Amino acid sequence: LVPRGAGSGMTGGNVGRGVIVDFSQGFRQLTVDPAQRVARAGASVTWGQINEAARGFGLRLPPDPSSGAFATSGGMASTNAAGPRSLRYGSVRRWIEAVEIVGTDGESRWVKRGAGSGERFALGQDERRLIAARFPRTRKNSSGYALDAFAQSGDELDLLIGSEGTLAVITGVSWRLDPILPDVAGVALGFGALEALGDAVPYLLALNPSAVELLDRTILSFVEEAGVTLPAGLACLLLVEFERETAPAARGVVGDAVRGLKHLTTHVETAVDRAGLERLWTVRKLASPALARLSEARRSLQVIEDGCVPIERLGEYVAGVRAAADGAGIPVVLFGHAGDGHVHVNTLPDVNRPGWKEEVRGLYDAVTALQLRLGGTASGEHGDGRLRAGLLERVYGAEVVEQFRRIKQAYDPLEILNPGVILPAAGWEGAPLADLKVGADAAGIPDDHTEDITGRYLTPDGNLSRAPRHAHRPARVSRAAAPAGALARRLHARRAAR
Repeated sequence: LVPRGAGSGMTGGNVGRGVIVDFSQGFRQLTVDPAQRVARAGASVTWGQINEAARGFGLRLPPDPSSGAFATSGGMASTNAAGPRSLRYGSVRRWIEAVEIVGTDGESRWVKRGAGSGERFALGQDERRLIAARFPRTRKNSSGYALDAFAQSGDELDLLIGSEGTLAVITGVSWRLDPILPDVAGVALGFGALEALGDAVPYLLALNPSAVELLDRTILSFVEEAGVTLPAGLACLLLVEFERETAPAARGVVGDAVRGLKHLTTHVETAVDRAGLERLWTVRKLASPALARLSEARRSLQVIEDGCVPIERLGEYVAGVRAAADGAGIPVVLFGHAGDGHVHVNTLPDVNRPGWKEEVRGLYDAVTALQLRLGGTASGEHGDGRLRAGLLERVYGAEVVEQFRRIKQAYDPLEILNPGVILPAAGWEGAPLADLKVGADAAGIPDDHTEDITGRYLTPDGNLSRAPRHAHRPARVSRAAAPAGALARRLHARRAAR
């Protein structure tokens, strides 16, 4: 069973060669309790819907994934999602009070913060020392099972958050909400050299910003093509946001940022209210749409897109990625959450050129080696999925990965739930890029019909009908899937009830 929310995940965790559990047709209940500052949401309720409902009470869910308009509660909890403002507010882990799950036994239960470790998995002192020694010391990490958080809290909840549907299926989330701060201001800081990041980012962090976002020269060029005018000669741009209790405090800290970095900057633009900040952040919001408009031959691929390193190594990481990409002859764009040492890297290969997959795989390996050398992680907020599952032993070592296997065995001994995610399937070494649906040799997209498990077909408008024999069949159930029957029946019944 492969749980799937909005399908916005980038690492292949929501697709697979099994039965897709599609949450888009139910699990949409949402209640907000302003007195307790809690929102209880079904797995399909998006970040945007939660904040729209909470805004009238002066509340919000602070972590803000860039895909928040369609990122679902189940998906965010499953990947321990984060976003620009996670610099100040952390990933979603800090804001989850409880999750409702259905396990492989078909039973539904709520797992709450502070309720303890449960009876399935425990850590001894030797395992705790191993975890302390081997987990990356980065501000963000969504790779593997969160044994570091579990060792600290003792809560089963921390094993389930970020488990990518491999231990249980999340059907509901209880979110903790936070008051919306009244005043905000910000600044765009342009630099002529990437090396300036090594000094600029630590200085800005000392001012307690809510976001510090990076855009490199390549992605700035795409934004300029979309109609935004920027000064010539920028190597990168930092977009910085400050939230404060009063307007003078917000404006004052912007002044501190500008004065403290004037010896490094070649461009400064300030915003002293929410409207001005929205205009300032237009550059960031245009980045992804600009990449999406590239031609079929020059595709933007999220293959090495989620690395996170210690803050003091950020400049070295950005320069190293650039050097590796130049050596491979593959254009890349860099953007993301500089305040967390977390950079998204999109490759832009010419997919019509012979050997492009081998070149991208070489870059994938080179950047992975760079992340490890700098003490980083391959996944800051998007999870491992299938794309990065085989990297875990290189990141954590064999002993920690063995603990990951213990967890999987404790919750899913028959490997019903998302097999091949987090813990790699056999033969992974040859597979990370094998399923990319781009290039001349990519499998064609089938006709817009799917067959349900009864043998009938669903047309695009959702009606059951007969369809051509060549229609796509992603959800056929075989005898091998029989152990999942109790879980599937429970999920179907819960969806019908909601």
